[in-house]
Amino acid sequence: MKKTAGLVALSVFLASTAFAANQDPMKPFPAAEAGMVRKVIHLPEVKNPELYRVQLLPGKVMEMDCNRARLSGTITEKTAEGWGFNYWVVSDVGPGPSTMMACDPKMKKIKEFVAIHSEQLHRYNPRLPLVVYVPEGIELRYRIFSAKEKMSVAVNQ
Repeated sequence: MKKTAGLVALSVFLASTAFAANQDPMKPFPAAEAGMVRKVIHLPEVKNPELYRVQLLPGKVMEMDCNRARLSGTITEKTAEGWGFNYWVVSDVGPGPSTMMACDPKMKKIKEFVAIHSEQLHRYNPRLPLVVYVPEGIELRYRIFSAKEKMSVAVNQ
């Protein structure tokens, strides 16, 4: 009897795993609205995901002189209704702050990626895609940060 119950439990687990694997991972997330593009990041499996974070860098390649520039914009976190999964929406993209140095007139302009500055780091979860909606013409780049397992202790002063 115990063998039968174990086999039934195993077959139910395997069937549900196969069903979940066949599900569209994008199903919980809404389609992109007009003028927007849905960008998806699939993070690789890592040993300790709690030690990792992801920085989202929406922006575009622009022709730049010697000045440093950023774009302005808003990155808003939203939740997929009925699913509870988070996604992000980039909006209000426009020119941002720039240095105002006098550049050498002979210096050639170069193409450079200019991003909306965000110091916000997002949780690393390789089991779910990171979904970001950006306006058409905006590219999405990202950085992965990691911490060491060893922690340091602060001292009393």
